Amino acid sequence: MLLSRFLIALILATGCGASVAQTYPAKPVRVIIAFAPGTTSDIIGRMFSDKLSQAMGQAFVPENRTGAGGTIGAEAVASSAPDGHTLLLSTAALPVSAHVYPNLRYDTGNFASVTVITKSPLLLAANSGFVPRTIAELIQHAKANPGKVAFGSAGVGTSHHLSGEKLKLDTGIDLLHVPYKGSGPAHVDLMGGQIPLMFDNIVALMPHVKAGKVRAIAVTSAKRNAMLPEVPTIAESGVPGFETVAWFGLVAAPGTPRDILQRLNSEVLKAMKLPDVEKRLLDGGSELVGSNPEGADRFLREELAKWGTVVRAAGVKPN
Repeated sequence: MLLSRFLIALILATGCGASVAQTYPAKPVRVIIAFAPGTTSDIIGRMFSDKLSQAMGQAFVPENRTGAGGTIGAEAVASSAPDGHTLLLSTAALPVSAHVYPNLRYDTGNFASVTVITKSPLLLAANSGFVPRTIAELIQHAKANPGKVAFGSAGVGTSHHLSGEKLKLDTGIDLLHVPYKGSGPAHVDLMGGQIPLMFDNIVALMPHVKAGKVRAIAVTSAKRNAMLPEVPTIAESGVPGFETVAWFGLVAAPGTPRDILQRLNSEVLKAMKLPDVEKRLLDGGSELVGSNPEGADRFLREELAKWGTVVRAAGVKPN
């Protein structure tokens, strides 16, 4: 009798789950973008909102909820109903902000992942007059001149900044961080020799590299990037296991049913294979990932652990 009841309950639960997936989405879906219009996050969020609207028969409506390192947008999703009708275009800022901002009213590790869409390495570039040409030479130079070798970034707490902090942590060198209000001013000072080094997106630095105004030293990904195949990774240059990437994904509120996540995952992966979407992502220097929800959950937990260590070591505080 108990076995029969268990089987009936299992069948009913399975049937309910299937019906939820079949009827989803039942209304327009909000896609929260935690950064300002015109940013890469905004561009990618709107592109996928448009493709999902076409594929799923309901409007996926992009909504910019900016501020506090992306935590305002993240909180809006975390506090929403766990029914898949409010999503977050997640970025590398999500696990970083979890450690930078105290007293958050949500647990970043509890978000229900849909997928990691892309990963993009950063490039460590030097001005043309900087003597060290490799990571090994940079480490040797920095150890001989502690606190005197500066690196620029697009701002405190960005992946550009924290990549430098992780390099310091992993190698025991002491670099001086110089934050800028965005990449543009930092590029000017890098080319002008006011700062010797900078981490930034490959695509952003590529014109300066091609023009010979800055020199590529290494990329931050685990493997070389197709846009600069001759440039080694930091990991292969003597810092084993080093990897930092900018990334984009999609997450839902904690407790969102797995069948809804799987349905969304399937449609996002289809959209990634569309020629116009694929070209736009690859042209942006991205590696297409398209992980399943379980893999995306693991990745988020790994990012939380990695950046927690770096943020604490660097003493990063909110701006």
